[in-house]
Amino acid sequence: MAGTIFGIPFDEELFLQMWGEAPDLVKAALLDSGVMVEDPAVEGMIQTGGNLYTIPFFNVLDGAPQNYDGRTDITADEAGGGSQTGVVYGRARGFTARNFTADLSGADPVGHIAGAVGRYWAKYRQSVMIGILDAVFGISGASGYAKEFAETHVADLSSATAAPYKIGETDLNDLATQAMGDQKGAFRVAVMHSNVARTLENLQLLEYWKQTDANGLQRPLNIAAMGGYTVVIDDSVPVQAVGGEGENKALKRYTTYLLGEGVLRHANGRLDHPADTRYDPEKNGGQETLYTRLRETIHPNGFSFKVPSSGWTDSPTDAQLFSPANWSVKFDPKAIPLAKLVTNG
Repeated sequence: MAGTIFGIPFDEELFLQMWGEAPDLVKAALLDSGVMVEDPAVEGMIQTGGNLYTIPFFNVLDGAPQNYDGRTDITADEAGGGSQTGVVYGRARGFTARNFTADLSGADPVGHIAGAVGRYWAKYRQSVMIGILDAVFGISGASGYAKEFAETHVADLSSATAAPYKIGETDLNDLATQAMGDQKGAFRVAVMHSNVARTLENLQLLEYWKQTDANGLQRPLNIAAMGGYTVVIDDSVPVQAVGGEGENKALKRYTTYLLGEGVLRHANGRLDHPADTRYDPEKNGGQETLYTRLRETIHPNGFSFKVPSSGWTDSPTDAQLFSPANWSVKFDPKAIPLAKLVTNG
């Protein structure tokens, strides 16, 4: 419906379309590589409402066959299976005219607003992705899949007090082999801090992608290729100061993630009003506000979300989403293309 916001022409339908199409280079890289995919089955479940959904799965068939000789009875074992549970989170954010003053200059004001909102939610979505990844790598257990996942899918090569250990040419391949063995080809993307990427740059191992703009000019992106992996450089990955001694006092631990095809599943939940506008003639002498909302799920395939015993509402908080205590391992770890490398650079 056409109207005005922040003193400029505004069409809500056009705005929502442009918001959905706002560029998000990091997310696009993940989607193009197949790491985070849209899951229509999950979307079908959550479009009708609700905040939890269940995805069933069957175990791999195994066991020894019987001899077929006309005399031996055939025995049958029941096919096993299980399920994993995902969760939908809802978020909302409002912006007043003053937040957008610097952005609203040009011939396409609705596009400027949509781009600004899109970038805001893109950065938030990236933080959710990183937070959930960090949570599942924090899962611990004395036995079973949790123990196996922690032992085989995490490699901490960092030093706390001695000379720093920086990522080497073979570290990602060694971790991939440790985690997945003959299935290591499932890994597609490495997400790392710029300081880790610098080490690989100095080893001349990164080849950066370039984007050509509408004027035909090329510029490098924070996305590169290395040894068959797409490398996404993002300083929002976990960084921990460890405080060594002497010259190593500023030592830090940097997390690098290896991700595989389809390991993150995304779907949009039901949302009747993704955006609203409001004019308040009294506030600050007259003020217009844009309200935005989203409901979506980002689910790490092979894990289940467990509803916390306290503090639960109809949408999980960031703290609940990012807590290892609220996640469990459901797949055989060798079927989960997720791995974590920790180095000092």
